[in-house]
Amino acid sequence: MSLAVIVAAFTFALPSQAQVKFGIKAGLNVNSVSLKDLQSNIKADNKTGFFAGVTADVTIPLAGLGADASLLYDNKVIGVTENRAEANKTLHYVDLPINLKYTIGLSSLASVYIATGPQFSWNVGDRNWKLSNYQGFTEDWELKKSEFSWNVGAGVTVLSHLRVGYNYNIGIGNTAETTVLGVGNQAIKGKLKNNTHQISLTYLF
Repeated sequence: MSLAVIVAAFTFALPSQAQVKFGIKAGLNVNSVSLKDLQSNIKADNKTGFFAGVTADVTIPLAGLGADASLLYDNKVIGVTENRAEANKTLHYVDLPINLKYTIGLSSLASVYIATGPQFSWNVGDRNWKLSNYQGFTEDWELKKSEFSWNVGAGVTVLSHLRVGYNYNIGIGNTAETTVLGVGNQAIKGKLKNNTHQISLTYLF
């Protein structure tokens, strides 16, 4: 499904009484990387990156229901260490998160919300990562061209314009894969999966 089709479907599905605001969004992410099925001493590290872009926010008056969709540049850093040697890889993505929200008004000044929904990500950077293992051999990791993940988050909106949020992005598939030779030249597939903690700041016009 193309980006244009997703955005068009989101727009036309809005109720006629919905209120729409546009804004800018930016924040920090901390990656929680897991490695599986590798016979080595490589361990994943948590690294900090950033994201920024534009957002559209939809609310239905009185019901407390709403949705938002953002188009973001996402700079993620994954890292591994082995025998105190560190290797990092910067990933470049275009993200399209689409979340359903439920908002509770605390007063005329602030409200809190919870949100969940899918995220579509496209890798727009280098898709190859050469990583030397503890035996001196090189592992060729291939980063996926696109990823699907799921968001769960919450936050607070102040004065209807300034929003601070926390989001946990759960990777559904693998971020990268490799194949190494184990004992008896048996092929072992290495899998790298990435979940992300995000803190965001949004200004709605």
